[in-house]
Amino acid sequence: MTSTIPSSLLECSTRLESLLAAGRGAGADLVEVFLERTDHLGLLAEQDTLTSVSPAFGIGAGIRVFLGSRDGFVSTNDLSDATLFRALDQALGMLGLQRNGAASPRFEGLQPLRDFAGDKGDWLQRCPLLQEASSRLLEGTDLLQRHGRHLQVRRGSYARDWQEVLVAASDGTHAHDIRLHQSLGLNVLAADGDHRASLGRRYGTTDQPDELRLWDADAAARDVCDSAGTMLYADYVEAGQMPAVLANRFGGVIFHEACGHLLETTQVERGTTPFAEQVGQPIAHQAVTAIDEGLSSGAFGSLSMDDEGMEPQRTVLIENGVLQGFLSDRAGELRTGHPRTGSGRRQNHGFAAASRMRNTYIAAGPHSPEQLIASVDRGLYCKSMGGGSVGPTGQFNFAVEEGYLIENGALTRPVKGATLIGEAKEVMPRISMCANDLELAAGFCGSVSGSIFVTVGQPHIKVDSITVGGR
Repeated sequence: MTSTIPSSLLECSTRLESLLAAGRGAGADLVEVFLERTDHLGLLAEQDTLTSVSPAFGIGAGIRVFLGSRDGFVSTNDLSDATLFRALDQALGMLGLQRNGAASPRFEGLQPLRDFAGDKGDWLQRCPLLQEASSRLLEGTDLLQRHGRHLQVRRGSYARDWQEVLVAASDGTHAHDIRLHQSLGLNVLAADGDHRASLGRRYGTTDQPDELRLWDADAAARDVCDSAGTMLYADYVEAGQMPAVLANRFGGVIFHEACGHLLETTQVERGTTPFAEQVGQPIAHQAVTAIDEGLSSGAFGSLSMDDEGMEPQRTVLIENGVLQGFLSDRAGELRTGHPRTGSGRRQNHGFAAASRMRNTYIAAGPHSPEQLIASVDRGLYCKSMGGGSVGPTGQFNFAVEEGYLIENGALTRPVKGATLIGEAKEVMPRISMCANDLELAAGFCGSVSGSIFVTVGQPHIKVDSITVGGR
Protein backbone atom coordinates (compact mmCIF):
# COMPACT_ATOMS: atom_id res chain seq x y z
CA MET A 1 0.00 0.00 0.00
CA THR A 2 1.47 3.35 -1.01
CA SER A 3 0.61 6.91 -0.12
CA THR A 4 -0.79 7.46 -3.61
CA ILE A 5 -4.48 8.30 -3.45
CA PRO A 6 -6.37 5.20 -4.71
CA SER A 7 -9.09 5.52 -7.34
CA SER A 8 -11.15 3.21 -5.11
CA LEU A 9 -10.63 2.05 -1.56
CA LEU A 10 -11.05 -1.49 -2.81
CA GLU A 11 -7.44 -1.22 -4.00
CA CYS A 12 -6.46 -1.22 -0.30
CA SER A 13 -8.72 -4.06 0.72
CA THR A 14 -6.44 -7.06 0.27
CA ARG A 15 -3.53 -5.36 2.05
CA LEU A 16 -5.34 -4.85 5.33
CA GLU A 17 -5.12 -8.47 6.45
CA SER A 18 -1.47 -8.17 7.50
CA LEU A 19 -2.35 -5.10 9.60
CA LEU A 20 -5.21 -6.89 11.33
CA ALA A 21 -3.10 -10.03 11.90
CA ALA A 22 -0.32 -7.94 13.43
CA GLY A 23 -2.73 -6.29 15.85
CA ARG A 24 -4.13 -9.63 16.93
CA GLY A 25 -0.63 -11.03 17.26
CA ALA A 26 0.14 -8.22 19.71
CA GLY A 27 -2.64 -9.48 21.97
CA ALA A 28 -5.57 -7.25 20.94
CA ASP A 29 -9.02 -8.82 21.21
CA LEU A 30 -10.16 -7.03 18.06
CA VAL A 31 -8.68 -4.62 15.51
CA GLU A 32 -10.85 -2.50 13.20
CA VAL A 33 -9.79 -0.30 10.26
CA PHE A 34 -12.09 2.35 8.75
CA LEU A 35 -10.97 3.85 5.43
CA GLU A 36 -12.69 6.71 3.64
CA ARG A 37 -12.53 9.09 0.69
CA THR A 38 -14.71 12.19 0.66
CA ASP A 39 -15.70 14.90 -1.81
CA HIS A 40 -17.63 17.89 -0.43
CA LEU A 41 -19.10 20.97 -2.09
CA GLY A 42 -20.72 23.77 -0.11
CA LEU A 43 -22.40 26.87 -1.56
CA LEU A 44 -23.87 29.97 0.08
CA ALA A 45 -25.99 32.56 -1.72
CA GLU A 46 -26.88 35.86 -0.06
CA GLN A 47 -29.43 38.11 -1.70
CA ASP A 48 -28.67 37.61 -5.42
CA THR A 49 -24.96 36.80 -5.12
CA LEU A 50 -23.06 33.59 -4.59
CA THR A 51 -20.85 34.58 -1.65
CA SER A 52 -19.10 31.32 -0.76
CA VAL A 53 -17.91 28.23 -2.59
CA SER A 54 -16.34 25.61 -0.33
CA PRO A 55 -14.93 22.48 -1.97
CA ALA A 56 -13.12 19.93 0.18
CA PHE A 57 -11.53 16.57 -0.46
CA GLY A 58 -10.38 14.04 2.09
CA ILE A 59 -8.86 10.61 2.54
CA GLY A 60 -7.80 8.76 5.64
CA ALA A 61 -8.02 5.86 8.04
CA GLY A 62 -9.11 5.32 11.60
CA ILE A 63 -7.66 2.33 13.49
CA ARG A 64 -9.30 1.08 16.67
CA VAL A 65 -7.98 -1.63 18.95
CA PHE A 66 -10.00 -3.37 21.71
CA LEU A 67 -8.66 -5.17 24.76
CA GLY A 68 -11.30 -6.21 27.27
CA SER A 69 -13.59 -3.23 27.78
CA ARG A 70 -10.87 -0.72 26.82
CA ASP A 71 -9.98 0.62 23.41
CA GLY A 72 -7.38 2.76 21.68
CA PHE A 73 -8.03 4.84 18.56
CA VAL A 74 -5.65 6.62 16.16
CA SER A 75 -6.36 8.27 12.80
CA THR A 76 -4.20 9.31 9.86
CA ASN A 77 -4.68 10.80 6.39
CA ASP A 78 -1.78 8.79 4.95
CA LEU A 79 -2.70 5.32 3.67
CA SER A 80 0.86 4.09 3.17
CA ASP A 81 1.80 0.80 4.82
CA ALA A 82 4.39 2.45 7.04
CA THR A 83 1.96 5.04 8.39
CA LEU A 84 -0.87 2.57 8.97
CA PHE A 85 1.41 0.29 10.95
CA ARG A 86 2.69 3.29 12.90
CA ALA A 87 -0.91 4.21 13.75
CA LEU A 88 -1.58 0.61 14.78
CA ASP A 89 1.45 0.71 17.08
CA GLN A 90 0.17 3.91 18.68
CA ALA A 91 -3.29 2.42 19.25
CA LEU A 92 -1.77 -0.75 20.70
CA GLY A 93 0.47 1.35 22.94
CA MET A 94 -2.57 3.01 24.50
CA LEU A 95 -3.52 -0.42 25.82
CA GLY A 96 -0.01 -1.43 26.88
CA LEU A 97 0.42 -3.77 23.90
CA GLN A 98 3.32 -4.06 21.48
CA ARG A 99 3.80 -5.84 18.17
CA ASN A 100 6.24 -8.76 18.38
CA GLY A 101 6.30 -9.68 14.69
CA ALA A 102 4.46 -12.96 15.26
CA ALA A 103 1.40 -13.81 13.21
CA SER A 104 -1.82 -14.50 15.10
CA PRO A 105 -3.43 -17.91 14.76
CA ARG A 106 -6.61 -16.28 16.07
CA PHE A 107 -7.09 -14.22 12.91
CA GLU A 108 -8.65 -16.33 10.17
CA GLY A 109 -8.69 -13.68 7.49
CA LEU A 110 -11.37 -11.39 6.10
CA GLN A 111 -14.72 -12.67 4.98
CA PRO A 112 -15.78 -12.22 1.32
CA LEU A 113 -16.40 -8.55 0.63
CA ARG A 114 -19.94 -7.32 1.19
CA ASP A 115 -20.09 -4.56 -1.39
CA PHE A 116 -23.04 -2.22 -0.87
CA ALA A 117 -21.76 0.22 -3.50
CA GLY A 118 -23.49 -1.70 -6.30
CA ASP A 119 -24.50 0.76 -9.01
CA LYS A 120 -23.47 3.83 -6.94
CA GLY A 121 -20.13 4.26 -8.72
CA ASP A 122 -21.31 7.13 -10.96
CA TRP A 123 -23.30 9.05 -8.35
CA LEU A 124 -20.72 11.81 -7.94
CA GLN A 125 -20.54 12.37 -11.69
CA ARG A 126 -24.33 12.50 -11.91
CA CYS A 127 -24.62 15.30 -9.34
CA PRO A 128 -24.94 18.89 -10.59
CA LEU A 129 -21.65 20.63 -11.29
CA LEU A 130 -20.79 23.99 -9.75
CA GLN A 131 -22.46 26.14 -12.40
CA GLU A 132 -25.75 24.23 -12.34
CA ALA A 133 -25.83 24.05 -8.54
CA SER A 134 -25.13 27.78 -8.24
CA SER A 135 -27.87 28.62 -10.72
CA ARG A 136 -30.45 26.58 -8.83
CA LEU A 137 -29.48 28.11 -5.49
CA LEU A 138 -29.72 31.66 -6.86
CA GLU A 139 -33.09 30.75 -8.32
CA GLY A 140 -34.17 30.00 -4.76
CA THR A 141 -33.06 33.36 -3.34
CA ASP A 142 -34.68 35.15 -6.30
CA LEU A 143 -37.98 33.39 -5.58
CA LEU A 144 -37.75 34.53 -1.96
CA GLN A 145 -37.65 38.12 -3.22
CA ARG A 146 -40.66 37.52 -5.48
CA HIS A 147 -42.83 35.91 -2.81
CA GLY A 148 -41.69 37.74 0.33
CA ARG A 149 -42.46 41.12 1.87
CA HIS A 150 -40.14 43.37 3.89
CA LEU A 151 -37.24 40.96 3.46
CA GLN A 152 -33.95 42.38 4.70
CA VAL A 153 -31.92 39.20 4.28
CA ARG A 154 -32.33 36.28 1.85
CA ARG A 155 -30.01 33.29 2.11
CA GLY A 156 -29.76 29.95 0.39
CA SER A 157 -27.31 27.15 1.11
CA TYR A 158 -26.46 23.88 -0.60
CA ALA A 159 -24.15 21.06 0.43
CA ARG A 160 -23.19 17.90 -1.42
CA ASP A 161 -21.30 15.22 0.51
CA TRP A 162 -19.98 12.11 -1.27
CA GLN A 163 -18.20 9.43 0.72
CA GLU A 164 -16.63 6.06 -0.04
CA VAL A 165 -15.99 3.81 2.99
CA LEU A 166 -14.29 0.49 3.57
CA VAL A 167 -14.45 -1.30 6.93
CA ALA A 168 -12.27 -4.29 7.81
CA ALA A 169 -11.94 -5.93 11.21
CA SER A 170 -10.22 -8.95 12.71
CA ASP A 171 -13.58 -10.67 13.36
CA GLY A 172 -13.80 -11.00 9.56
CA THR A 173 -15.89 -7.89 8.89
CA HIS A 174 -15.20 -6.73 5.32
CA ALA A 175 -17.64 -4.20 3.82
CA HIS A 176 -17.60 -1.38 1.27
CA ASP A 177 -20.10 1.36 0.43
CA ILE A 178 -20.58 4.68 -1.37
CA ARG A 179 -22.84 7.35 0.14
CA LEU A 180 -24.31 10.59 -1.10
CA HIS A 181 -26.04 13.31 0.93
CA GLN A 182 -27.41 16.60 -0.39
CA SER A 183 -29.03 19.35 1.65
CA LEU A 184 -30.66 22.68 0.86
CA GLY A 185 -31.65 25.54 3.11
CA LEU A 186 -33.57 28.81 2.67
CA ASN A 187 -33.57 31.54 5.33
CA VAL A 188 -35.06 35.01 5.53
CA LEU A 189 -35.10 37.94 7.91
CA ALA A 190 -38.14 40.18 7.52
CA ALA A 191 -38.30 43.61 9.17
CA ASP A 192 -40.84 46.42 9.23
CA GLY A 193 -40.17 49.14 11.76
CA ASP A 194 -39.88 47.45 15.17
CA HIS A 195 -41.30 44.19 13.87
CA ARG A 196 -38.90 41.32 13.11
CA ALA A 197 -39.25 37.73 11.95
CA SER A 198 -36.55 35.21 11.09
CA LEU A 199 -37.56 31.95 9.42
CA GLY A 200 -35.78 29.07 7.72
CA ARG A 201 -36.35 25.65 6.20
CA ARG A 202 -33.97 22.77 5.46
CA TYR A 203 -34.39 19.92 3.02
CA GLY A 204 -32.13 16.90 2.66
CA THR A 205 -31.92 13.47 1.05
CA THR A 206 -29.50 10.60 0.70
CA ASP A 207 -28.61 8.51 -2.36
CA GLN A 208 -30.44 10.74 -4.88
CA PRO A 209 -28.02 12.41 -7.36
CA ASP A 210 -30.81 14.39 -9.07
CA GLU A 211 -32.22 15.86 -5.85
CA LEU A 212 -31.17 19.47 -6.59
CA ARG A 213 -32.61 19.28 -10.11
CA LEU A 214 -35.94 17.99 -8.77
CA TRP A 215 -36.15 20.54 -5.93
CA ASP A 216 -39.40 22.55 -6.01
CA ALA A 217 -37.76 25.90 -5.29
CA ASP A 218 -40.97 27.84 -5.82
CA ALA A 219 -42.91 25.84 -3.23
CA ALA A 220 -40.02 26.08 -0.77
CA ALA A 221 -39.75 29.86 -1.19
CA ARG A 222 -43.50 30.33 -0.80
CA ASP A 223 -43.49 28.26 2.39
CA VAL A 224 -40.72 30.31 4.00
CA CYS A 225 -42.17 33.65 2.91
CA ASP A 226 -45.72 32.84 3.98
CA SER A 227 -44.50 31.93 7.46
CA ALA A 228 -42.28 35.00 7.72
CA GLY A 229 -45.13 37.26 6.65
CA THR A 230 -47.41 35.76 9.28
CA MET A 231 -44.89 35.97 12.09
CA LEU A 232 -43.69 39.48 11.26
CA TYR A 233 -46.56 41.19 13.09
CA ALA A 234 -47.28 38.44 15.66
CA ASP A 235 -47.72 39.32 19.34
CA TYR A 236 -45.41 37.90 21.98
CA VAL A 237 -46.69 34.86 23.83
CA GLU A 238 -47.39 34.96 27.55
CA ALA A 239 -45.29 32.58 29.63
CA GLY A 240 -46.93 29.79 31.58
CA GLN A 241 -47.72 26.11 31.94
CA MET A 242 -50.08 24.94 29.19
CA PRO A 243 -50.88 22.12 26.76
CA ALA A 244 -49.14 22.22 23.40
CA VAL A 245 -49.61 20.61 20.02
CA LEU A 246 -46.36 20.12 18.10
CA ALA A 247 -46.50 19.83 14.32
CA ASN A 248 -45.01 16.91 12.41
CA ARG A 249 -41.67 16.81 10.53
CA PHE A 250 -39.05 18.89 12.38
CA GLY A 251 -41.18 18.95 15.52
CA GLY A 252 -39.48 15.60 16.17
CA VAL A 253 -36.24 17.42 17.01
CA ILE A 254 -37.34 17.63 20.65
CA PHE A 255 -37.71 13.84 20.97
CA HIS A 256 -34.40 13.37 19.16
CA GLU A 257 -32.50 15.74 21.41
CA ALA A 258 -34.23 15.33 24.77
CA CYS A 259 -34.91 11.60 24.71
CA GLY A 260 -33.21 9.93 21.73
CA HIS A 261 -29.68 10.66 22.96
CA LEU A 262 -30.57 9.12 26.32
CA LEU A 263 -31.31 5.86 24.50
CA GLU A 264 -27.80 5.55 23.02
CA THR A 265 -25.42 3.19 24.82
CA THR A 266 -22.83 5.98 25.00
CA GLN A 267 -25.10 7.50 27.65
CA VAL A 268 -25.45 4.16 29.44
CA GLU A 269 -21.64 3.84 29.53
CA ARG A 270 -21.33 7.31 31.07
CA GLY A 271 -24.17 6.85 33.54
CA THR A 272 -25.94 9.95 32.23
CA THR A 273 -29.27 8.45 31.15
CA PRO A 274 -32.13 8.11 33.65
CA PHE A 275 -33.45 5.16 31.62
CA ALA A 276 -30.44 2.81 32.01
CA GLU A 277 -32.25 0.25 34.19
CA GLN A 278 -35.76 0.72 32.82
CA VAL A 279 -35.96 -1.69 29.88
CA GLY A 280 -39.39 -3.31 30.05
CA GLN A 281 -40.79 -0.44 32.12
CA PRO A 282 -43.03 2.47 31.04
CA ILE A 283 -41.12 5.71 30.43
CA ALA A 284 -43.72 7.45 28.24
CA HIS A 285 -47.49 7.64 27.76
CA GLN A 286 -48.97 4.50 26.22
CA ALA A 287 -49.79 6.58 23.12
CA VAL A 288 -46.07 6.79 22.31
CA THR A 289 -44.16 4.34 20.12
CA ALA A 290 -40.70 5.51 19.05
CA ILE A 291 -38.52 4.00 16.34
CA ASP A 292 -34.99 4.42 15.03
CA GLU A 293 -34.01 2.89 11.69
CA GLY A 294 -31.67 3.36 8.77
CA LEU A 295 -33.96 1.94 6.10
CA SER A 296 -36.37 4.63 4.80
CA SER A 297 -35.62 5.27 1.14
CA GLY A 298 -33.99 8.65 0.55
CA ALA A 299 -34.16 9.73 4.20
CA PHE A 300 -31.19 11.77 5.41
CA GLY A 301 -30.22 9.26 8.09
CA SER A 302 -30.56 6.10 5.99
CA LEU A 303 -27.53 3.94 5.22
CA SER A 304 -26.70 0.60 3.63
CA MET A 305 -24.23 -0.19 6.40
CA ASP A 306 -23.05 1.61 9.50
CA ASP A 307 -19.47 2.75 10.08
CA GLU A 308 -18.60 -0.59 11.63
CA GLY A 309 -19.76 -2.54 8.57
CA MET A 310 -23.10 -3.72 10.01
CA GLU A 311 -26.34 -3.48 8.06
CA PRO A 312 -28.97 -1.20 9.62
CA GLN A 313 -32.17 -2.44 11.14
CA ARG A 314 -35.46 -1.15 12.46
CA THR A 315 -35.05 -0.66 16.20
CA VAL A 316 -38.15 -0.12 18.32
CA LEU A 317 -37.01 2.03 21.23
CA ILE A 318 -40.37 2.57 22.93
CA GLU A 319 -43.54 0.59 22.30
CA ASN A 320 -46.84 1.77 23.75
CA GLY A 321 -44.86 3.77 26.30
CA VAL A 322 -42.62 0.88 27.39
CA LEU A 323 -38.84 1.08 26.89
CA GLN A 324 -37.74 -1.77 24.62
CA GLY A 325 -34.00 -1.20 24.29
CA PHE A 326 -31.08 1.02 23.31
CA LEU A 327 -29.09 1.94 20.22
CA SER A 328 -25.76 0.18 20.38
CA ASP A 329 -22.46 0.04 18.55
CA ARG A 330 -19.53 -2.36 18.98
CA ALA A 331 -18.19 -0.66 22.10
CA GLY A 332 -21.69 -0.27 23.52
CA GLU A 333 -22.37 -3.98 23.19
CA LEU A 334 -19.05 -4.79 24.82
CA ARG A 335 -19.49 -2.43 27.78
CA THR A 336 -23.24 -2.54 28.42
CA GLY A 337 -24.43 -5.87 27.00
CA HIS A 338 -27.01 -4.23 24.72
CA PRO A 339 -26.75 -5.93 21.28
CA ARG A 340 -25.49 -3.95 18.30
CA THR A 341 -28.22 -2.31 16.20
CA GLY A 342 -26.26 -1.08 13.16
CA SER A 343 -25.92 2.32 14.84
CA GLY A 344 -22.13 2.74 14.94
CA ARG A 345 -21.61 6.09 13.22
CA ARG A 346 -18.91 8.76 12.89
CA GLN A 347 -18.39 12.06 11.09
CA ASN A 348 -15.22 10.85 9.36
CA HIS A 349 -12.07 8.78 9.87
CA GLY A 350 -10.89 11.17 12.57
CA PHE A 351 -13.51 9.83 15.00
CA ALA A 352 -14.10 6.42 16.53
CA ALA A 353 -17.62 5.16 15.85
CA ALA A 354 -20.22 5.52 18.61
CA SER A 355 -23.88 4.60 19.04
CA ARG A 356 -25.80 7.29 17.16
CA MET A 357 -29.32 7.83 15.83
CA ARG A 358 -30.27 7.42 12.16
CA ASN A 359 -33.94 8.11 11.26
CA THR A 360 -35.59 8.64 14.65
CA TYR A 361 -39.29 9.35 15.03
CA ILE A 362 -42.44 8.92 17.05
CA ALA A 363 -44.78 6.59 15.16
CA ALA A 364 -48.15 7.66 13.78
CA GLY A 365 -51.25 7.32 15.95
CA PRO A 366 -55.00 7.04 15.28
CA HIS A 367 -56.04 10.68 15.45
CA SER A 368 -56.22 13.54 12.96
CA PRO A 369 -54.27 16.75 13.63
CA GLU A 370 -57.61 18.55 13.92
CA GLN A 371 -58.67 16.24 16.76
CA LEU A 372 -55.53 17.10 18.71
CA ILE A 373 -56.15 20.82 18.35
CA ALA A 374 -59.85 20.46 19.16
CA SER A 375 -58.98 18.73 22.45
CA VAL A 376 -57.16 21.83 23.77
CA ASP A 377 -59.14 24.59 25.47
CA ARG A 378 -56.24 27.02 25.67
CA GLY A 379 -52.67 26.24 24.64
CA LEU A 380 -49.95 26.65 22.04
CA TYR A 381 -49.64 25.23 18.53
CA CYS A 382 -46.01 24.88 17.47
CA LYS A 383 -45.91 24.77 13.69
CA SER A 384 -42.16 25.15 13.32
CA MET A 385 -39.32 24.60 15.80
CA GLY A 386 -36.09 26.57 15.88
CA GLY A 387 -32.83 26.09 17.75
CA GLY A 388 -32.37 25.02 21.32
CA SER A 389 -30.15 23.37 23.89
CA VAL A 390 -30.20 20.10 25.81
CA GLY A 391 -28.57 19.15 29.10
CA PRO A 392 -26.73 15.87 29.69
CA THR A 393 -29.72 14.10 31.24
CA GLY A 394 -32.50 15.41 28.99
CA GLN A 395 -33.27 18.93 30.20
CA PHE A 396 -34.17 21.01 27.15
CA ASN A 397 -35.32 24.37 25.87
CA PHE A 398 -36.33 24.92 22.25
CA ALA A 399 -37.46 28.06 20.49
CA VAL A 400 -40.75 27.98 18.62
CA GLU A 401 -40.08 29.56 15.25
CA GLU A 402 -43.74 29.75 14.21
CA GLY A 403 -46.50 29.43 16.80
CA TYR A 404 -50.22 30.06 17.22
CA LEU A 405 -52.56 30.23 20.18
CA ILE A 406 -55.17 27.51 20.54
CA GLU A 407 -58.38 28.88 22.02
CA ASN A 408 -61.53 26.84 22.52
CA GLY A 409 -60.20 24.07 20.31
CA ALA A 410 -59.26 26.26 17.34
CA LEU A 411 -56.16 28.06 16.06
CA THR A 412 -56.42 31.80 16.51
CA ARG A 413 -53.66 34.40 16.38
CA PRO A 414 -49.94 33.92 15.69
CA VAL A 415 -47.50 34.42 18.58
CA LYS A 416 -43.72 34.67 18.74
CA GLY A 417 -41.02 34.51 21.37
CA ALA A 418 -42.17 31.13 22.73
CA THR A 419 -39.72 28.62 24.19
CA LEU A 420 -40.58 25.06 25.22
CA ILE A 421 -38.85 24.10 28.47
CA GLY A 422 -38.83 20.69 30.10
CA GLU A 423 -37.10 17.42 30.89
CA ALA A 424 -37.45 14.18 28.92
CA LYS A 425 -38.50 11.93 31.80
CA GLU A 426 -41.25 14.41 32.76
CA VAL A 427 -42.53 15.30 29.30
CA MET A 428 -42.62 11.82 27.70
CA PRO A 429 -45.50 10.63 29.95
CA ARG A 430 -47.48 13.73 28.95
CA ILE A 431 -47.58 12.98 25.19
CA SER A 432 -51.16 11.75 25.26
CA MET A 433 -52.21 11.88 21.58
CA CYS A 434 -50.42 11.15 18.29
CA ALA A 435 -51.91 12.01 14.91
CA ASN A 436 -51.84 9.96 11.71
CA ASP A 437 -49.62 12.28 9.66
CA LEU A 438 -46.06 11.10 10.30
CA GLU A 439 -43.45 12.99 8.26
CA LEU A 440 -39.66 13.16 8.43
CA ALA A 441 -37.21 16.06 8.20
CA ALA A 442 -33.46 16.27 7.56
CA GLY A 443 -31.04 17.44 10.21
CA PHE A 444 -27.50 17.29 11.57
CA CYS A 445 -26.56 15.84 14.93
CA GLY A 446 -23.40 16.52 16.90
CA SER A 447 -22.12 14.18 19.60
CA VAL A 448 -19.05 12.24 20.69
CA SER A 449 -18.29 10.92 17.18
CA GLY A 450 -18.76 14.25 15.41
CA SER A 451 -21.52 15.71 13.25
CA ILE A 452 -23.60 13.23 11.27
CA PHE A 453 -26.61 13.19 8.94
CA VAL A 454 -29.86 12.27 10.69
CA THR A 455 -33.60 12.39 10.22
CA VAL A 456 -36.04 13.54 12.88
CA GLY A 457 -39.77 13.12 12.65
CA GLN A 458 -43.15 12.61 14.19
CA PRO A 459 -46.83 13.07 13.47
CA HIS A 460 -48.62 15.94 15.19
CA ILE A 461 -48.44 15.21 18.93
CA LYS A 462 -50.22 16.64 21.94
CA VAL A 463 -48.34 17.32 25.16
CA ASP A 464 -50.83 17.70 28.01
CA SER A 465 -48.71 20.21 29.91
CA ILE A 466 -45.36 21.89 29.25
CA THR A 467 -43.61 25.03 30.41
CA VAL A 468 -43.76 27.80 27.78
CA GLY A 469 -41.27 30.61 28.19
CA GLY A 470 -42.30 34.01 26.84
CA ARG A 471 -43.12 37.49 28.06
